[in-house]
Amino acid sequence: MARVKRGVTSHAKHKKVFKAAKGFYGRRKNTIRAAKAAVDRSMQYATRDRKAKKRTIRALWIQRLNAAVREHGIVYSRFIDGLNKAGIVVDRKVLSDLAIHEPVAFTALVEKAKAHIAAVAA
Repeated sequence: MARVKRGVTSHAKHKKVFKAAKGFYGRRKNTIRAAKAAVDRSMQYATRDRKAKKRTIRALWIQRLNAAVREHGIVYSRFIDGLNKAGIVVDRKVLSDLAIHEPVAFTALVEKAKAHIAAVAA
């Protein structure tokens, strides 16, 4: 039986790892053993951080909303409660975008939320 030379396969695998390690510092970018470990670890972080990014972005929307509604004399939690009582279903991403780009429409939503909070309190 003829012997199988694996140089082509190994080279292809190494190229794949080095491409993923592009931009890494020191031996991590050009030594296969170090690069493979670094790439494996970076993939774990990437998987974890795709989930974390969603939480971070939602927190940013909420901070923007809180700042925007405080200009109208109300806090975020009361604003969201007022919208729920008014039956207005708009997600935080859209609300944040409205607060930035459509202040008139956002003001109308804030007034509606305030009215429903006052109506329930009375």
